Amino acid sequence: MSDAPRSERYEFTDNPGTPPADHKHPPAETLGLPDDTVDAVQGQMRDIAEVPAVEVITTAAVHLMSAAAVKCGLAADEHAEELKDLDEARKLITALAGFVTAAAPEIGSQHAGPLRDGLKSLQLAFREASPFPDAPGAGPGEKFTGPVYS
Repeated sequence: MSDAPRSERYEFTDNPGTPPADHKHPPAETLGLPDDTVDAVQGQMRDIAEVPAVEVITTAAVHLMSAAAVKCGLAADEHAEELKDLDEARKLITALAGFVTAAAPEIGSQHAGPLRDGLKSLQLAFREASPFPDAPGAGPGEKFTGPVYS
């Protein structure tokens, strides 16, 4: 994948019913969408356009962390053990590790540091929850982060 900027751009207009001149998609009327649905979607696009990228990235990472914690059996609930699923936790932690590793140069150490700390805690929690712990360097996400030691 190239680092060159993408050529296509979405242009917001004051009149949501009027697409930009170079708009390549069929108008909403031909898709059978009600005007209020089109207006709502365009409003959501304007809202998300105002959110800084670092906030979107950290929010996505926190969602992955939360899901992984629950799958490691760390839910704050008396049924936490029933929710434990280490196979699913491994997938989530590995995805989180790749995500945080890739995002770190873009979001800076101020934001990446706490995400890395949370990731390491999850990796250690996974090792502790596992009946047959992986060796350091072989655990979930450690191919992206390097070996994690307690």
